[in-house]
Amino acid sequence: MANVLIFTVFFAVSVTSGAESCLIPSSLYVLVPQTIPAGYQVAKVKAADCDPNSLQLTLKDPSFTIQINGEITTLTPVSLASGERTFSVRAQDNSGPGSEMEVHLVCQKMQETNQKGQVLLRRTKRRWGVAPLNIRENYKGAFPQLIERIVSDSAANYTVFYDLSGKGATEFPFDVFFINRITGDLFANQPVDREEIAVYKLSVSATDQRTGQQRDLPLGIEVVVDDENDNAPVFQGSLDFSVPEQSLGVKVGVVQATDKDDPNTDHARFIFKILSGGDNFAINSNTGVITTKTNTLDREVLDKYMVTIECRDMKGAPSGLSNTATATIRLTDINDNPPTFTKTSYTATIPENEKDKLILRIPVEDKDLMYTPNWISKFVITKGNENGNFRIDKDPKTNDGLLYVTKPLDYETNKNVKLEISARNEAELNGTTAQWQTVPVDVAVTDVDEGPEFFPPTVLFTIKENLPNGTLIGTYSALDPETRKSDGIMYYKLSDPGMWVNVDKNTGELRVANTIDRESDLVHDGMYNITVRAVDPSSKSGIGTVVLVIEDVNDNQPVIPPQLVMCESKTDQLSSLLIMPEDKDLSPFSSPFSFNLLPEYEEKWSLKALNATTATLAQVKPLPTGIYEVGMIVRDLQGFGEKQTTKVTICQCRAGVCLAKRSSVALGPMGALALFLPLALLLLLFLVLAIFCSTKGDIAKFDEYGNTGGILLASNTEAPGDEVDSNLIIAPTTGLDHAVKGSKKGSVVNTGWLGNISSSTIGGHSMHDFGYQPGIITTNLHEYTSSQYDRSGQLVGNGMDYGQFSQDTSYMETYRTNQLLLDRKTFAFVTEDDGRFAEDIVHSYRYEGAGSDAGSVGCCSDQGDSANLDFLDALGPKFKTLADVCTKS
Repeated sequence: MANVLIFTVFFAVSVTSGAESCLIPSSLYVLVPQTIPAGYQVAKVKAADCDPNSLQLTLKDPSFTIQINGEITTLTPVSLASGERTFSVRAQDNSGPGSEMEVHLVCQKMQETNQKGQVLLRRTKRRWGVAPLNIRENYKGAFPQLIERIVSDSAANYTVFYDLSGKGATEFPFDVFFINRITGDLFANQPVDREEIAVYKLSVSATDQRTGQQRDLPLGIEVVVDDENDNAPVFQGSLDFSVPEQSLGVKVGVVQATDKDDPNTDHARFIFKILSGGDNFAINSNTGVITTKTNTLDREVLDKYMVTIECRDMKGAPSGLSNTATATIRLTDINDNPPTFTKTSYTATIPENEKDKLILRIPVEDKDLMYTPNWISKFVITKGNENGNFRIDKDPKTNDGLLYVTKPLDYETNKNVKLEISARNEAELNGTTAQWQTVPVDVAVTDVDEGPEFFPPTVLFTIKENLPNGTLIGTYSALDPETRKSDGIMYYKLSDPGMWVNVDKNTGELRVANTIDRESDLVHDGMYNITVRAVDPSSKSGIGTVVLVIEDVNDNQPVIPPQLVMCESKTDQLSSLLIMPEDKDLSPFSSPFSFNLLPEYEEKWSLKALNATTATLAQVKPLPTGIYEVGMIVRDLQGFGEKQTTKVTICQCRAGVCLAKRSSVALGPMGALALFLPLALLLLLFLVLAIFCSTKGDIAKFDEYGNTGGILLASNTEAPGDEVDSNLIIAPTTGLDHAVKGSKKGSVVNTGWLGNISSSTIGGHSMHDFGYQPGIITTNLHEYTSSQYDRSGQLVGNGMDYGQFSQDTSYMETYRTNQLLLDRKTFAFVTEDDGRFAEDIVHSYRYEGAGSDAGSVGCCSDQGDSANLDFLDALGPKFKTLADVCTKS
């Protein structure tokens, strides 16, 4: 019995929208020998909708290869021991994602043969079948509708029943078809719609009526629904399009439509046609592409068109079904309209000397779409602005031109300025023959009474330094802009830092007033500036600048440093140092310098020029550390120079600085006296306290109702005292004032110089520092001349009459010493000027956080030996504050 060999190919159908893809069948079954030799052509693959220029065919099995024409051949012998082999083939081009196919190689079975090797033939059983059946959709005739009679081959020998199953019979939709079980007639029970189901797949079986056995295999039947033109085309997608104005033959857009009828019939082949709007637009009847057919489309006239389009199937035949739609076509703007001025010319008026001021608004009109580059204007001053006096901007809201004056105009120079202004757009003109427009603008300058002006505003005078006073430098005059004259104009200096120049008030002449020094800090880069003001009779003024270019003269000689340090050499070589003189003059009045050592110093030193500005000072023989004077003459290029002396310090140093040596400190006589002075004052304090305690019971009582202006009053005030009123300090003139009641002896009290002040400090001392205690009875004072005191402040002769005291001699001596000091100080207040001791009075000082290291010392309280002033050399820095206070006027 022979086997039936099957060669089956399965195709995959891909429905795409948009771009087409390169397609090949999804699978391929090929019958091949069990052993395939090398070079054997297995199959040939054909691709559809592929670009032949970019098509690439590839497979993944190394035993096979594929050619560009799709032929698959073996590279090596292949054996199909398992009976089947599968590999994949891929097709790819530049048009889309590509596709892939599986190739199944199926081995042929060997045919049976007899003993002679002849192939044994076997008969196959014939099977009943039927061709595909057709039925027209939307049939409106009588039902049931006979479609076909189905007859089984077994009906010739058996009595069979027919049964129908499948979609449309036993599956949804039910009862669309049924079969006569006896005759096998297949009927349609109702109308069918191809757009719902195009093919019904049914199955018919034949069963023996007597035994109930199936006498044939089930028969598959396909009922194909024939299409009827029952669906009109339907428009798809947006029908809103846009196109630039004045475009001819430009694509506007594509109209798309679909039809549910069979696409393989004329029922779904439709034609497009424009029903209205055909004067300006055309449509391709097959593709639906809309284009412009005229260049007269003007957005400024009409910016939107409504076009009615018909789509009819049956290739546009009158019997075909149709549908209509309205397409909206909008015109986009192009810059086919330049901005235009509303006037043919413009005028403006501006006073002279004004700037940064809007003088004119220039409106323009533009028909293009507002606030687009086709509408936005740009203004350009094309003529008359050569000096840059004007600028023009635009108003972003109104699109107007704004003309400004940016630099002051001069009426005397130009009374009228003629400008030309052009108006343009940001975008270039398109689709028009029009050109950018210009407009004339006449700007009138009005006169303003101005102050005088210097011509030029800045003037340069070149002079030499050190000119004699009164030398004429030059004349710097101003003119009235209206009259061009200098009548009545006065000149004044505004700036002259060095007061070097005088300006004649009437003529503007500049003369030297003081020595002009080019080397002064007021001169920069050899120039010195003076500012001059000119004032006219109406008090209007103008300012000018005078620049003095000062030429150098040889008025400075080279100067060497006054002190130099020479480091002591640590080797056998002699020490040296560099001398670099300074000459403030410029060349040729400065370097190169010439150096000459004075003869009296040549025994120890040598001086040699190193370069144009430096010399080397070296030891001729070793010198011990110390300070040496060295004299030399340094001359500039003109030979100007004098003898100079510098002090050279030879020392051990580090980084050019002498190292400090340890030295012992010795106290002189005044230093020793300063150490013992506090001890002596302490002993004096104990002595005064002892006297006070021994006389405590004999203290006299003062008259509480009398004149108490000449005594000290008890006070517990701990704050600083009040400043002494100078009117209270008077010379004692009376011999006797008020007697003190209760005293043992009738002594008197001196009054009138202290008043009622508290016991505060006077000249840095308190009253207790002078040995004063409450209750001491003073004597009356006579006037004394300065001749009655010696240089040390001691009273000469018996110039005073002291009262009798009941105290001991030590108390009296202490009192006499203090009384003499007070008398001398009082006399000095009377005889000297008020200003000298203005600082030596009671002050109230703010506490600043630290006391004085020098203590409280007044400028007039030091009444020591005035003959020996050597102690002043030993005063340290702590007395600097005291000196500053005492020397103020």
